[in-house]
Amino acid sequence: MATIRPFRALRPRPELAARICELPYDVMSSEEARQMAAGNPLSFLHVSKPEIDLSPSIDPYDPRVYAKGKESFQKLIADGALKQDSAPSFYLYRQIMGRHSQLGLAAVASCEEYLSGAIKKHELTRIDKEDDRVRHIEILNSQTGPVFLIYRAVRELDDLFARKSGAKPAIDFTAADGVRHTSWVLSEPGDISFIETAFSRMSALYIADGHHRSAAAARVFHSRKGADESSRFLAVIFPHDQMQVLPYNSVLNDLNSLAPEALLQQLDSIFVIHDNGKPNPSRKHELGFYIDGHWRTLTFRPAFAAAKDPVERLDVTLLQKYVLAPLFGIDDPRTSKRISFVGGIRGTAELEKLVQSREYACAFSMFPTSVEDLMSIADAGGIMPPKSTWFEPKLRDAMFCHML
Repeated sequence: MATIRPFRALRPRPELAARICELPYDVMSSEEARQMAAGNPLSFLHVSKPEIDLSPSIDPYDPRVYAKGKESFQKLIADGALKQDSAPSFYLYRQIMGRHSQLGLAAVASCEEYLSGAIKKHELTRIDKEDDRVRHIEILNSQTGPVFLIYRAVRELDDLFARKSGAKPAIDFTAADGVRHTSWVLSEPGDISFIETAFSRMSALYIADGHHRSAAAARVFHSRKGADESSRFLAVIFPHDQMQVLPYNSVLNDLNSLAPEALLQQLDSIFVIHDNGKPNPSRKHELGFYIDGHWRTLTFRPAFAAAKDPVERLDVTLLQKYVLAPLFGIDDPRTSKRISFVGGIRGTAELEKLVQSREYACAFSMFPTSVEDLMSIADAGGIMPPKSTWFEPKLRDAMFCHML
């Protein structure tokens, strides 16, 4: 059973949405956020990454940073740039990125169902990142960035959402990165009841992105003992068959004292190597490897890819188990300073650029993990390795805020 509810969203004025709504706080550095928000006092980065308005020498977790975020948030509300709806509603949210389109539902989900496992996760969280989001929620008294959830597609919901998205939208803008964001308000009692009932028949929801946001919301729920709106967390929920998953690629600082020829010899025992390779793998168990100025295609030999466990079959698991740990000495990619991860949205040209700069020694490009793999692993109670998936397009913060 999945319990979702309508809520009174705090939303941007339609004519200001393009200037207010921003990418999630955790997909950019503080310096990148400073540049993105420069000259735009309405940018929500003043709320989600408020360190941009303070000295670069201040720790991003300093209490003054959160206080600055609260000040910026309250100013957007006081100035009328953000306004709360008078009645609880659901909201359709469509994103168009190039040829890809996805249409989801903004709602609030149950913290209790997250804690019970009915809302399934596939990643571990870090306590310092949870702490950061807890402080952010508490000082704003609001959840300002949604958790990205997935449900197994239901035709009746597809049909309803398609009909409703044919009406005039409440908000419609194209962001600087070319992604179009459109929303509709669903406030009719019949629509609300239909949607709640359809979700109640689902056995589970799945977290695609936002594990730290959901964990932090659950902690606030505990600390407030379920008072006010803290028993629910902000989410945008998409059908699984509309998802676009890109890979998380990686670059390595060094070859762990191995000469390139010796490294390739060791890789040959794990992979079938095609010297005239391509940057982007075309199927599961195929990787791209960039070193010495050109790409090789690596295909795992069958013995290494024969595991039955769904986590053990993932390419990121196989790469860690048979390459990164034994050959490069990287036992924990979460903490190692010798490996960096590059979201697939940046493309393989970014990997080439990083290696050619001599800051890194080599790069691996990955085939995307499938949504079906993610859901089967979550159903089995498994945990995926870090940096396994990169969903695009990213949800925009401030499209909908959930006031507690």
